[in-house]
Amino acid sequence: MNRFEGPGAREARVRYLDGDFQVLTPGAFVRCAVSGEAIPLEELKYWSVSRQEAYASAETSLARELELDPALRKRA
Repeated sequence: MNRFEGPGAREARVRYLDGDFQVLTPGAFVRCAVSGEAIPLEELKYWSVSRQEAYASAETSLARELELDPALRKRA
């Protein structure tokens, strides 16, 4: 059994703020908006305030930005 299984391992509901987040519904993890990967709350570092999405890594966050705004690829 991994740490996201069992009765106490629920997905949290979170409100993402500038530089912080607020747990609305307690849980052990949130899901990456791109990969669906479970991200333990204590390891959550990347999110979008405007889209209210969590990301597993900086690379995943960048991929989402480029996906939603392709014009960013043209910036040097």
